Amino acid sequence: MHAFDVLGDPVRRRILELLADGERTSGAITDVIRTEFALSQPAVSQHLRVLRENGFASVRAAGARRFYAVDPKPLSEVDVWLDRFRGFWDQRLDALGTELARGTHASRSRGRPAPGRHRRRRGRSAHERNMT
Repeated sequence: MHAFDVLGDPVRRRILELLADGERTSGAITDVIRTEFALSQPAVSQHLRVLRENGFASVRAAGARRFYAVDPKPLSEVDVWLDRFRGFWDQRLDALGTELARGTHASRSRGRPAPGRHRRRRGRSAHERNMT
């Protein structure tokens, strides 16, 4: 199965997101997936099997429990493939960053507070003046 076929399924992507935070038991994974996707335990097990058989996850047994973890090798191969397309969005993100910086600079030079910042008021508010 091709890497993008594996990653094309939202359940498998969610399982990988869970595993990105660290090793988890199959039971813990199943609990989350059953809640979020309303899948049965056997269906979750099938998704785990696909991830394992295609090298995206590894499993180790500890007694009756099975611990799953991400195997980064297939993800690094996807990253290499995506690398040729990064130029398309990197240039746009750089341009966005430049425009945001220009807007912040222009706001400050006109005496306006930068986005997300508020000018500090001097003295009392109109409400406070009317209260006296």
